[in-house]
Amino acid sequence: QVQLVEAGGGLVQAGGSLRLSCAASGRTFSNYAMGWFRQAPGKGREFVAAISWSGSSTSYANSVKGRFTATRVNAKNTVYLQMNSLKPEDTAVYYCGAAGNYYKAQVGECDYWGQGTQVTVSS
Repeated sequence: QVQLVEAGGGLVQAGGSLRLSCAASGRTFSNYAMGWFRQAPGKGREFVAAISWSGSSTSYANSVKGRFTATRVNAKNTVYLQMNSLKPEDTAVYYCGAAGNYYKAQVGECDYWGQGTQVTVSS
């Protein structure tokens, strides 16, 4: 079992920044690729970013490319999502997920999910 806890969400003005964190406990964190997903009201969950187990590979949705950066510190069992130049359309609940491989992290086939953290961007 892996437990994931997201933090760092909040209310920010358009153009601002937030850094989300996802702390893992339980089984070996470095065995997992990690994905970030978000769900806006009335919409399905969508892919935001993924990072391989080593951190050497990352991928992003086109809508956040160049603005969001995913990193991880395996020694701290934590993955981060730095979000810059935030837009109102980034408003959503953000979830992190742990997957058995990098591909699965990108398509949301995660073995474990966090509870989510709310990000609200005002115009």
